[in-house]
Amino acid sequence: MTAAPAEPGQQQPGRRARLTPRRLTPQPLALHELTLRIYYEDTDFSGFVYHANYLRFMERGRTEWLRGLGIDQHAAFAMSPPLAFVVRRMTIDYLRPARMDDLVKVETGLVEMGGASLDLTQRVRRGEDTLVEANITVACVAGGRPVRLPRLIHEVLAARQGGD
Repeated sequence: MTAAPAEPGQQQPGRRARLTPRRLTPQPLALHELTLRIYYEDTDFSGFVYHANYLRFMERGRTEWLRGLGIDQHAAFAMSPPLAFVVRRMTIDYLRPARMDDLVKVETGLVEMGGASLDLTQRVRRGEDTLVEANITVACVAGGRPVRLPRLIHEVLAARQGGD
């Protein structure tokens, strides 16, 4: 006897549910990598990295990516009015857990540049395994309002978009 097909959104009897990783965005042209160690303070009671801590790791990755391009966020914020990058949107997939003492890499890459925003992709990896994958849109703001990317920042990113 064969089981009747499951209704859409339902699992067939006797089959285990399985998460299949999917690619959130196209691959960026160039990646920046930041290596981090997972500490006890990063984990929850289960011994896995607490989900919100990945946001901190990715923030560090974006900061170091900009620093590596010669973009000084501190100097931009010291301008009048202060210029900053703020997260406008983030889509994140948690695929596998990280544990205490794991060595992970945060990969950051530019996917697309808008007039006042940057679309980035970020991955947290342990070796060849992708643990977390995210799409982020950051907006350039001054005085609490969106502003066009400064010409110098636009030129630096456009020049580097083709490779590191």
